[in-house]
Amino acid sequence: MSSVITKQEASPGKPRRRLSREDRHRQLLDVAWRLIREGGTEALTLGRLAEHAGVTKPVVYDHFAARPELLAALYREFDSRQTELMDSALQASEPTLESRAAVIASSYVDCVLLQGREIPGVIAALAGSPELEKIKREYEVAFIEKCRVVLSPFAGADAIASPGLWGMLGAAEALSHAAATGEITAAQAQHELFQTILAMVARSKCGGH
Repeated sequence: MSSVITKQEASPGKPRRRLSREDRHRQLLDVAWRLIREGGTEALTLGRLAEHAGVTKPVVYDHFAARPELLAALYREFDSRQTELMDSALQASEPTLESRAAVIASSYVDCVLLQGREIPGVIAALAGSPELEKIKREYEVAFIEKCRVVLSPFAGADAIASPGLWGMLGAAEALSHAAATGEITAAQAQHELFQTILAMVARSKCGGH
């Protein structure tokens, strides 16, 4: 189905305006993020999404067969935005440990804050499904490997061990969540994560695992 007409669009007195499938998909994701922002992930159902997007349920089901599929799409979008933000910042950064560590820390925290309170709820919802948890873990592994590649030149002869990278990711998630909920500031979250990254690389240089 290349285009659809919403209930709102087809109402009397309004010109009939069609959205391409890509534009409809974008609209549904935008509405889904808004529903989570206003009412949490519990408020996000395919029925409510259809109602607030002004379309029929079959239109929503044509894009997302079930709620887990919608949650997965939201998480993929968040991860894609985070990857794009970090890659752009890394390309513009100086080839020093401090500069690269600052980029990783600021990019991670900034992306979570950019999405606001919505993404912690999506991540929590992902943990409730084995299939969705697998998707989340795949993206986590990709993030860790990216950080390993970026930081390894500063770690000396020994590679940066996986336990340290997983610990860094745990710190990044916890600090970003605390910043998103207002328990700490964004600057505090970024600084603490920056120091965590430096300490991890320093342990690797000393041969620690």
